[in-house]
Order: sequence, then C-alpha cells, then structure tokens
Amino acid sequence: MIETSTPPLAALDGYRNITDLLVARVAAAPDHVAFEVDDAAQPGTWRPVTTRQFADAVSALAKGFIARGVQPGDPIAIMAPTRYEWAVADLASWYAGAVVVPIYDSSSPSQVDAIVADAGVRLAIGGTAAHADLLRAAFDRAPGDALGAWTMDAAESGSLADLVASGADVSDDELQARRTTATQDDAATIVYTSGTTGAPKGVVLTHRNFLGQVLNIAAAYHEIVRENGNTVIFLPLAHVLARGLQLICLASGMRIAHLSDPSTVVATLDTLRPTFLVVVPRVLQKIQAAAGDKAADKGLSAVWAKAVSTAISWGRRAEAIDRGERVGAELALTLRRRLFDAVFFRRLRTVMGGRVEYILSGGAALDADVSLFFRGIGVPVIEGYGLTETTAPLTGNLPGRITSGTVGPPLPGLTVRIADDGEVLARGVGVFRGYRDPEHDGEAFVDGFFRTGDLGRLDDRGNLVLEGRVKDVIVTSNGKTVVPTRWESTVESDPLVSHAVMVGEGKPYLSALLVLDPEQAAAAAPTGGDIRVVDDPALRERLQRAVDAANALVARSEQVRRFTVVLADLDDRELVTPTMKLKRSVVLDRAVATVEALYV
Repeated sequence: MIETSTPPLAALDGYRNITDLLVARVAAAPDHVAFEVDDAAQPGTWRPVTTRQFADAVSALAKGFIARGVQPGDPIAIMAPTRYEWAVADLASWYAGAVVVPIYDSSSPSQVDAIVADAGVRLAIGGTAAHADLLRAAFDRAPGDALGAWTMDAAESGSLADLVASGADVSDDELQARRTTATQDDAATIVYTSGTTGAPKGVVLTHRNFLGQVLNIAAAYHEIVRENGNTVIFLPLAHVLARGLQLICLASGMRIAHLSDPSTVVATLDTLRPTFLVVVPRVLQKIQAAAGDKAADKGLSAVWAKAVSTAISWGRRAEAIDRGERVGAELALTLRRRLFDAVFFRRLRTVMGGRVEYILSGGAALDADVSLFFRGIGVPVIEGYGLTETTAPLTGNLPGRITSGTVGPPLPGLTVRIADDGEVLARGVGVFRGYRDPEHDGEAFVDGFFRTGDLGRLDDRGNLVLEGRVKDVIVTSNGKTVVPTRWESTVESDPLVSHAVMVGEGKPYLSALLVLDPEQAAAAAPTGGDIRVVDDPALRERLQRAVDAANALVARSEQVRRFTVVLADLDDRELVTPTMKLKRSVVLDRAVATVEALYV
C-alpha cells in the first residue's frame, strides 16, 4: 500500500459548531457585503446583503422553526433550486439545532418520499409551491407527525415570511441556547448520494466534518478565497460541494451570488464579474467549443487550431515553472501567445466576466489538454476530487502547484492511501463517520479508511491520478481487465458527446454507446425513458475521429472496435443523477438490444 498525507493548517479549537463561523464573521465584519441577491422586482439588478443582514435573516427564521416545534436534532428538509433563501434556511436550521436534509429540486415524488421517510424529516422548506406540495404529500405517506412544509416563494400562506412571523415571541436567549446545543461531533446534515451504481444512501456529516473542511480549505486557498473576491454559485446547493463552498466563502468574506438556472450563467458573468468560479468539466468544454465554432463561422478554423495548440504549450510551460524547472525564453511561443491573446484569449476572458483568476473543476474527470488550454489563456483551472462521504474535496491542485491530468495531493488534514488492488482509500477531518443505516457501513471502511470505490495511483509528487471506478471495470471473454474511464473521458471531450459508455463484459471485443448532447447536436431527445439510435453517416464520421483519438491513447486490447450513436432523455432522473452522472446500469438495461447489435 502507498499513502500520502497533508497536515492540517487550521485548528478547530474555539468552535462549538458550524454556526460559530457566521457569529465570528458578524463580529469581524458586520457591514461587509456577503451576498448579492437577484432582485425579483428589478430583473438584472443585484441587491447587496451584508453579513449582519444575513445573520438577522437567519436568526429570524430559526426562531420561526423553534416556534413551530422543531427540537434539537430534528431533521429539516430543503428542496429548492440554488438561491439566496437556500443559504438562509440552511444556516437557520443549524441555529435552531436541527439537522439539514437537502433534496434535489428535480427529484421525483418517489425519491422525495423515500428521503423524507428514511431521514424522519419533521419540517420542510420548498422553493416553490410545487416543491412544498411534493413535501406535504411525502409527509402524508410517511410515519410520524410532521410539522408542515413552507415555501421560499411569496404566497398567501405557508411562506417563509409566515414562519418568521410565528417566531416573534422567541427570545434571543432561547435562540442562543438552541444555537449552541450541537457539538462538533453531532450530525449537521444527512445527504443522500446520487446513486450511480445502486440505491442512494444517507451520508451523515458532522459539524466537525464541515468545520475541518471549511477552515483548512480556506487556509490552503487563501489567495483565491478572500474578502475582495466574489463568486457565483450555480451548482445545486443540495450537493455538498456547493454548500461547502458557500460556507468557505461566508467564513472568509468572499461575496456570493446565486443562480438557479445554469443556462443564464454566461449572460450574468458580465454583470457580476466573479474572481472565482466552480464548474463541472462540461462547462469548460462548451466554452472552448463555442469559441471554436465562432472561429469556424468566420473561416478561421485553422487559425483557431493554432491558437489552441499555443495555449496548451503555454500551459505546459507554466506548469513546468510551477515545478521549479528551468524554462527558456521561447521567443516564438511568447510571440504566438501574445498574438492569439489579442485575437481570441482576451475575448474568452471577457466572456467569463473579465476578472476570473481561477476556476475549480470537479464532479467528473477533466481532460488534461482542456486544463492546459485554460491555463494558457490566463485562467488556471484547479482540478479537485471528493465525494459526499468526504464532505466534498479530498484532494486538490493548489495555486502555484497545478499538474493537469491529476486531481492534486490530499488537502490539509486528509490522508489518501492506494490499496493493493488500486482502490483509493481516505481518512481525515472531512471523512464521514458512517451512513444513516449502519448496515451500509460494513463494506464502506477498511482499517479505519473509507473505501471510495474509485481506482487511482499517486504520482512522484504525491498527486492523485484517477483511473476509473471499481464497479465499472470490464472483463472481456478473453480475460482482459479494462478500466474504461480514460477512453470514455477522452471521447466525452468532444462537445457532441454528452456521455460515452464502454461495453464488453464477457464479450470478445469492446464496443461503446455514445450519448449525444442534444443541444450541441441540434437534435430532440426522446422522452419516456427510450434510448434511440441515431443513424446519421455524417455525424458518425465526425464521431469516428473522436473514437480514433481515444483509441490511440490506450492499449490495443482496450480499444473500442464498434460504437453506436444514441439519444437519451438527460432530464430523466432514473437515467441521470442530479449531478449529471449517467447511471450505467440503467443505460445498459434500457439499451440491451442496441448493445447486442454491436456483437452481431
């Protein structure tokens, strides 16, 4: 076994629970603008909210929870798109001593029912009236007495304003007593995993998990997360990564704006002008592809290709400098980079608001060349890795120490071990204590380490390189063991491909299903759960190049011999998780005939 650790940079002494982060921030900078809130009365206008104003809103709502009967340790569900009120409800729940149960706003009624029943939710907050109705229906079908469901949207009754009004008689002393009830080792939240390979499990994260991650990550990335910086959160706040980021920014004074509709992000960046963004790799691929399409429209495809090559070379040069290597002047490269900066790169930075200094990429593997490209245009990408069970980030590249193609070393206070079979194991301050159902814990831990289910290795600088999922490994009829991740992620770097699924378990050779991105392919996705084969020779010829490029990167026995292009409903929550990860087993079940046809 091989392992590496990073010592903690912050102590948790002096903090009783997560709420102390907000209390400390109010004491340090009460009038600092903590949030920018989209003003519904004036679309496109963003209203500043100070730390004190946010804390007052949190306290008022927490008093409403207490008045309605919420007791210490009671679970409160929040089901809403990403918005400012989500942040208020999150902190208010902790101020009331409750445990937060996030539910994705896109969840089906059966998923809502299952979470509400399993977690024993007592009170719920919905983003819209429709969300609140789903939660009330789940209460009706669940055992026990519920306290009710309210909505963030304004309503004649049952809104957050009504909850706040009901808490008018709760004293500050009573709220303070309730706020300080939970200790570091008490549960802070129960997060239900997306379940790409099985049924969702309730992950219990403690106040210690959050405090350890927030304080240590803020220390490690202090030059990024800072008072005079700002970010836009458009990832789902039901995901622990977005909530962790929110707490880090709140504790560090970094201004936050929320967007509930990711499709509006680009149009909003020019107004909000963030210094830091957190995205999934697909966003970066689409930004690069969109720039290439615009160049093609102007007959500049060949010029754009040279610009991309120059950016990647410049990115490699920057990483060599990070490693302390001696790098020559490279005058020709410098001149090319200066030229393409004037023609292309400056405009790309402007599209992102003109102030972005760093981008954090997570949630899926990022192609190394995409990372190098953005480094080359002047916007370094920090790729990280984590799971719900590790309170999001477990490893991460650091400013001045970025190695594209890796997800970086363990973050402060965490240890990564590579088991003899290649599985990535984790231990440390962010690693959870166990699932809500103890029966799930048996196979989740070994020798005090959490089994991530991911395969990986450590490079000579202690950076983790991910190599796939244990459960995704394919064994062909020839006995060859294949990890499909590298091949799949390479094909997925093509903007036309939303997901690539390698198949071949027990078969004589490997094949693949290429799931089109409906938006990029300008094709209507099927509904009703169907997976439809696309018979388009021109499209197939285009995608053959992506397959050939991926095949060139792997051994002959790991190359895909045949593939089929398909369309699927990527809004189908039975097929795709809320974090846009494809459920491989569901795909293969629905596409049995399509897969079999690849072996005729």
